Parts: sequence; C-alpha cells; structure tokens
Amino acid sequence: MTHTAHTDLIPRPRLLSPVPPGRGLFPLDRDTLLDARPGTEGVAHWMRSTIGAATGLPLAPGDNADHRIVLAVDPALPPEGYRLVVDGSAIRLDGGSAAGVFWGAQTFRQLLGPEAFRRAPVVQRDEWHLPMAVIEDEPRFAWRGMMLDVARHFLPKDGVLRYLDLLAAHKLNVLHLHLTDDQGWRIEIRRHPELTATGAWRERTRLGHRASPLWDARPHGGFYTQDDIREIVAYAAARHITVVPEIDIPGHSQAAIAAYPELGNTDVIDTTSVKVWDTWGISPNVLAPTDNALRFYEQVLEEVLGLFPSRFVHIGGDECPKDQWRASPAAQARIAALGLADEDALHGWFIRHFDRWLAERGRRLIGWDEILEGGLAEGAAVSSWRGYAGGIAAARAGHDVVMCPEQHVYLDHRQHAAPDEPVPIGFVRTLEDVYRFEPVPPELTEEQAAHVLGTQANVWTEVMDSQQRLDYQVFPRLAAFAEVAWSRLPAPADRDAADFDRRMSAHYARLDALGVDYRPPGGPHPWQRRPGVLGRPLDGAPPNV
Repeated sequence: MTHTAHTDLIPRPRLLSPVPPGRGLFPLDRDTLLDARPGTEGVAHWMRSTIGAATGLPLAPGDNADHRIVLAVDPALPPEGYRLVVDGSAIRLDGGSAAGVFWGAQTFRQLLGPEAFRRAPVVQRDEWHLPMAVIEDEPRFAWRGMMLDVARHFLPKDGVLRYLDLLAAHKLNVLHLHLTDDQGWRIEIRRHPELTATGAWRERTRLGHRASPLWDARPHGGFYTQDDIREIVAYAAARHITVVPEIDIPGHSQAAIAAYPELGNTDVIDTTSVKVWDTWGISPNVLAPTDNALRFYEQVLEEVLGLFPSRFVHIGGDECPKDQWRASPAAQARIAALGLADEDALHGWFIRHFDRWLAERGRRLIGWDEILEGGLAEGAAVSSWRGYAGGIAAARAGHDVVMCPEQHVYLDHRQHAAPDEPVPIGFVRTLEDVYRFEPVPPELTEEQAAHVLGTQANVWTEVMDSQQRLDYQVFPRLAAFAEVAWSRLPAPADRDAADFDRRMSAHYARLDALGVDYRPPGGPHPWQRRPGVLGRPLDGAPPNV
C-alpha cells in the first residue's frame, strides 16, 4: 500500500486532502471495530461480507474503542454525498443517506488496495493500512446507469448479480434490464406462461453481424423466474442500485408474437408461423393495435410492477416498422376510428396508452427517443439514444432525459481500429473517447439542463455471447463512463486524460482482483479475439447529432 494510493481513486472525488500532512497511514487490525450508527446497518453488513471477507478482518460491531470505523448518516450532506475522515484516532464515514455512506464505503475499499477486491484473503496480514486523508464527494447526476441487453444473449442470474457488484464498485446506481426483444423473452409472466415456454428460446443464433454467413446451431435461451427477479432487485437495493425493467412495445416484439400469435397482425401475415428470431436487425413483426394486445401487455406490466419497485418503467418504443400496419385493414380501421393522421400517430397512441396506464399506478414511463414523435404525457421521460437531438428536444419540451447517445456510450461499439478486435461493430470508441463524453448538451439553458436526470452506457449483446465477451466490451470503458457520470469534470477538451490513464493503471489491478476480463490497454489477448466472425465496423469519427 503506497502513500499515494488515495490519488488513484476512480471516480475522482471532488475534494481530497491528506490530513495532517506527513502523518502517513492508519492501521486496521483484528481489534478494529465497526460502529454502525442508525441507518447504516446495511452498509456495515456489506463491509463485513465484502471487505471483511477479502481482508480477513472481523470488523466486529462495537463503539467502545478509539480504534474503530464509525458509520453515520449526516442529513447536512447531499443525499448521495459522503465525507471520509481518516486521522489519528477513528475513521469516520458520514453520508447524507445510507446511499452516501455506501458510496463512501466503495472509496474506503479502493484505499485498501486491490487485494480488498478479492473474495478471500490472498495474504495473511496482521494489519491493513489506510492513507490519512479527508475525502468529500457527491455525484453530479442522480441517474448513473448501464443498460444490459439480456434478450439477445441471455446472461444467467449469477452474471447479473456479478454485474451489480461491478456497478456498485464504480458508484453507478441504475441497472436498466432490457428483458424482451425479437430474439427472446427473459422474464416469467405467470398469467402468460408461453412467453417463456416458447418466447425464451430460439432454435439457432447468427454468429456476428447479420450479414455473417455463420450460425451457432445450438438452441439459445433462458429466463429469470419471478423469484430470480426478486433476488436481483433485493441484491441491487442492498447496493443502492435501482433496477429499471424494459418491456419493449410495440416493435421488437417477435418473441411475444411467436408465443401468442394473436398479438401480431394476423390479417397481414400468418402469425402462427412466426418463430423467435434467430438473427439481428429490426424485425417487421410488430404488435397489432388491438384491444387484445393492450390488455395482454397491461397484464404483463401488472406482474412487472409487482416485481420492480422502480418508479420508472421502460417500454422501449424504438425501431417500430410500420409496414404491417400500412397493409393491415384492421390497423387502418383503428387509425380511422381514433381519428389519427397515419401510422406514426398510431405508434404514438400505443405509447400514450401505457403512459397513462403507468401514471395511474404511480409509475413513470420512460422510452427510447422515438416516443417523442407521437407526443408524450407530462410525466414521461426519454432515453436519448440516436444522438443528442432527442434529449435536447425532450428537455426543451419539459421532459426528463437520460443521455445515452450511441455515438458516445454504446459499449458494443469497437474500442480500436486494429483488425484483431473481436467482431468489430460501429465506430471506434476508445477509453479516452468515453472519458471525454459530456452528457449535458451545451445548447440547453440552465432550466432545460435540469431535466437531464443523468446518463447511461448501453450494452447491446448481439455479438456478446458470453460473460467473457461482455466484460471485454464493457471494461475498461465503464470506468471512464462512471467518472463522467459521478464527477464534475471540466469541458471535454480540458479533461486530464493523462491523469485518468495514470489512475487506471492502479484500477486494472482492482479489475484483475474482481476477475474482470477487460480489454488490455495494448489490445486483446489471443483468447479474446474472434477471427473470421464478421462485424460491421464504421470508419471515421461518429456524427455528433
């Protein structure tokens, strides 16, 4: 443990000062007590089970010694803010809420060194040491998220729990779970069991980009039972992470139509022949604008609301081809009966229906930026993915926004232009590119910018068929994103990328201890490459739209 370890923190804290200068290190040993004041009991449990397991220190409860760690809630601090004081007597960790104390505990863990990120001690030590310092910090944004697509490639429950730990270690507090798509339905709905009996499984899978001639002939699938979801939500809540569910409507619905053919446009195609999709892209098979489809998805969402306490519920709303509606006499009759202008307005009608339905139940709809096109109810929020434009339009119209433009924070995009990147998709987005991402567009006024709830990195898994591939695409870039979401950084051009790189050199050891199969700075290891699997690289700088 070096005396400079406190300067290697990620995300970088707002205020960090050694106190007093030259005093050195504070020892922790088997006699160090953990004094958890009211409201911090959950953080103390996490510290014992995680830091205690890694260090071998019992961190026993108690308040009768100077040699202790005191956890307390201080309402004078910002809700997610914390103050960590390591001086010559006790260690004091105060937070504006239990969440603030928890984020301070993440900093505490980093200060102990990479061995504190393991699950059991790798060295037998009588003492661990913390550098003497005062750290005061709070996040810039309330929504610091990652979207994980488990529909294209299923990530088993243990993998989701592991990712919650990785998010927590980076002070990220939202996991947006993309649970349904053309290629699979991943959540048990007891009223409609075929959604998982049929919809959770596809016969085979395209390997690589949709233009690839290669197939994986193994059936692929899986789903989370309702108890799995309850476990994921509870595990997340203990780490002060909100899990936002996404049930995609009215497009990206082929898996649901395969399970229940009456949901599709039966007067246009033989929906009984529709199967769970085995390739990538945008399926033409979308929900029919029928009362039956509305009731069906209301029943789905009733069960979803019972599992997820998140105020926000994501309903997708993106990439919905209108061709079947144009060809459908029933859809055209619906457009006429509702007095709508066209199929685009019919899409808006679909979204607004669930907007109202969720609002009546005390929830808020959030959807991809296409939902702006049909007009939104007051409380709806927008995930701006096609660029900044959707977020700018939404904020100007008074809607809350989560900024996640694909040109900057889609982590399925490749990390380097070299030919050995595995299944290269999209534009090159390096670690430094992500570090220079700015979530708030400069053209927004202060009042409009207040509608930017925060930011999110999106992980679409068409070409990520394993946890190893997922890790490679997500890390190390998620560390840079986490600093963007948490810290109040200078303008993008003025950010100290060299200092971030220096801190990353220490952070790689933490990721190693956590078992993360990240992309090394020098390029992929031989086993991380995927030679011969076709991607779709895009050249040049991405458009800033």
